Amino acid sequence: QVQLVESGGGLVQAGGSLRLSCTASGRTLSGYAMGWFRQAPGKEREFVAAVSGSGTYYADSVKGRFTISRDNAKNTVYLQMNILKPEDAAVYYCGYKIYGYSRTAATYDYWGQGTQVAVSS
Repeated sequence: QVQLVESGGGLVQAGGSLRLSCTASGRTLSGYAMGWFRQAPGKEREFVAAVSGSGTYYADSVKGRFTISRDNAKNTVYLQMNILKPEDAAVYYCGYKIYGYSRTAATYDYWGQGTQVAVSS
């Protein structure tokens, strides 16, 4: 019902910046939330940030460095990542949740294919 496409990943040096984008298509509902999660090899999918009609939310590990924003008219969410660290390296996934905000990956209804972020030191 909803398709998500991420873009903007790449390779940067520690301390650099990247901006990720995720666009949702299909039938979306007014109460939805969109979030960013990341997954490194051998690890579970980890919450990074989310935005809903109620506000924005961040993992402690990225707060102050990352900013999530949403363009409602375009059904697009962005993740501005600054002061990147080697531990930020992962595949970043955009998630769509039909009803409201959550920090738990299993509660999201749709996922994009992921975009890879690599950070060199």
